[in-house]
Amino acid sequence: MITHSSTPAPGPGAPMMLRYALMPVHGPGIVATTVAHMLDDGAGGARARILAPGEAVPYGAAPVLLSDTTVYGALRVEEAVRRWGPLPRPWLVWVADAPARPVQDARYVVRALEGRLAGVAQVPYLPVLRAVKGPEEALEHKDVRSAAERLRRTMGGK
Repeated sequence: MITHSSTPAPGPGAPMMLRYALMPVHGPGIVATTVAHMLDDGAGGARARILAPGEAVPYGAAPVLLSDTTVYGALRVEEAVRRWGPLPRPWLVWVADAPARPVQDARYVVRALEGRLAGVAQVPYLPVLRAVKGPEEALEHKDVRSAAERLRRTMGGK
């Protein structure tokens, strides 16, 4: 992957640098878009956004791999990390796909990769994501807002 300058935020005022460049390892969905909104924290996509397939990580942005806690997701993370190259180490946002801890094989894969990651931030199972029309509606729920605050704190945000 190649890095380049980030685009300023739309609208008037001082430009904001993209802080998080998100890459869902097995496709975008409600979980990925909600995590992007969690990290963006109301900045309209200026702080965090999902990169298009093949899009370069903008200069200065922290790369973030997104995965659910399945074995399939952990193996996709492993594949991405093996091909990573000279970019800064990525964060892993590991989102629970069920109200139980990840299965042993998935935990083992992620634990083995921790030395090649900037960090692992876990997001709990959020059942409301099954019933919302989009991330804006999801963030109206207290448990999602609470998970967003913990995620930003874990990753060094506010």
